[in-house]
Amino acid sequence: VRHTVTTVIGEWLLHLQDRYSYFHKLIPLLLGSFTDEIPENTKLAWTYWEKIGLQWEKENEEDLKDKMDFSVSPSHYPKGVTRPGLGCRELVSRNLSKILPGLCHDITDWVESTRIKASQLLYTLLLHAEDHITQHMELLLRTLYQACLDEESDVVKNCVKAAELIGMFVSPKVSLRLITSAFGKTPKPSCIMVLTAVIRGSPKEILQPHLTDLGNTLSQAGVCQRSEEVFYMEQLLYCVQALIEVCQEDCKEISFQLMKVLVTIMAIPCSQHLKEKVEETMSSLAEVQRLDSFLYLYKHHIIQLMEWVSVSCDDWTCYSPEILQLDVIATHSGPVIGEALNNFILILTTCLQPNKDPQMRLKLFTVLSQLLQKASETVNSQGLFPSYLETVIKDILAPNLQWHAGRTAAAIRTTAVSCLWALIHCEMLSPKEILKVKDGLMPQIIAAMDEDSKITRLMACRIVGVFLKACGRQFDEDQFTNTYTEVLKRLDDASCDVRLAAAHTLTNWFKCLKDSDVKSAMESHIEFLYQELLIHLDDPDQNIQNAVLEVLKEGSVLYPELLVREIEGVVHKHQTPVYCNQLLHHIQSAKESA
Repeated sequence: VRHTVTTVIGEWLLHLQDRYSYFHKLIPLLLGSFTDEIPENTKLAWTYWEKIGLQWEKENEEDLKDKMDFSVSPSHYPKGVTRPGLGCRELVSRNLSKILPGLCHDITDWVESTRIKASQLLYTLLLHAEDHITQHMELLLRTLYQACLDEESDVVKNCVKAAELIGMFVSPKVSLRLITSAFGKTPKPSCIMVLTAVIRGSPKEILQPHLTDLGNTLSQAGVCQRSEEVFYMEQLLYCVQALIEVCQEDCKEISFQLMKVLVTIMAIPCSQHLKEKVEETMSSLAEVQRLDSFLYLYKHHIIQLMEWVSVSCDDWTCYSPEILQLDVIATHSGPVIGEALNNFILILTTCLQPNKDPQMRLKLFTVLSQLLQKASETVNSQGLFPSYLETVIKDILAPNLQWHAGRTAAAIRTTAVSCLWALIHCEMLSPKEILKVKDGLMPQIIAAMDEDSKITRLMACRIVGVFLKACGRQFDEDQFTNTYTEVLKRLDDASCDVRLAAAHTLTNWFKCLKDSDVKSAMESHIEFLYQELLIHLDDPDQNIQNAVLEVLKEGSVLYPELLVREIEGVVHKHQTPVYCNQLLHHIQSAKESA
């Protein structure tokens, strides 16, 4: 049937007496056979169409004389596609205004097969119309925006191919202005799909003058931060990829704008595969600029990125997209963040004040904690972080260790304590630095040992132990007393890890007191501590018994006779007196060696 229809239409277009009046009705029917499933039908349609074009060319030779003599082939044309003859192109161009409205209506028809056929025909018509497409751009773009959201993938594929032809044949001054003006409203994913296709279809040298405008448009908050929908972000990513593929080294002039877009895409809570694609795209952007890796892109733009992300940091809430963008910049840039500490610390100081949104502070503390765990590879990669330590501790950590009601406040204290522990653990906080900050921090850290969170209690115990080791000999009587009473409570903790950490901290406490001037004033406290520790020496957990034994061995140096009396008073009550006997033996050996 389709073969017969093609033959009849072909014959009419060649021989029908009044055929000029029916061109706009018959041409779509014949060109529709170009995409027929049967190759014979396609070949037949092309044969007729070439004859029709040549016939019309001869009949209108006078009109076409200039075009026949001076016409120049387009410099950019679809690969592997034969350009239709002049007569065929002119026939379509002169009838396009009559064909296009009905065709655009059919592309959005409710019948799937109609939409597919109409989208195939659209591509064929635009291939013939070439630069005559320009006068129909508004109608075409409206149709493509709608059709590119079609559920049927064939419709989308054909419309994208048609949009690529716009890039080939229409001046970017016209096409890009019309497409980017649609971004001023609410940009849809389909708008970006069409822009991507136009970019892919455009020659590099023609796009070059428009690169800055394109980069600025894509990096506008209203475009790149419009949606967290994965499909929208995917289209945005494909658009950046198209720019890099087509413009190559010319992308250097919009490298910063493209980095803003890529950071924004990576910052949305989306699927892992999209993040991997973003990283690949960053690597491509680095490659066209002859950089070794995307880290060098961060190196070039880190200060600009920090300034961009921090413009409104004083007004951030937990919903601000800039927090996630800062997370990406700080954690994805690896060692490069160490070159932008001034900006980074300024953002943290501004946003981590106790009067700011608690959820936002929690997010930022999580980022800081993550960086401090690998400080030498991140914030301290340039060895500059120690010069910011005082600011970090006094202006950021200390205010957030203050107790406030609520789960979020408790989580903030946990992350603040973990940041402090990370500073100590990576040995960035030297004994000299600890001495400077101990008075401001010690009360909060001691209070943190009573938190609901096991991890907070554990880290607080460890931090107190380090503080004692670093500057415990400078403690006065009150500081020694406050410290041991709180640490001692942790020996009754529900967590075995916390109890072991508390025992280790008490060992440091005894070491400090041994060389302190307040030792004699502390005798009654030491006696009480001996009594409490001897109770824990009979703990059901053998690990705790061993840890407490080590504490008492260290503490026995202070008042050995007093400790012996205490042991002798309780040894008969212990289920496992072996530890008491070991302790007595240790004291006796120490006395003899002395």
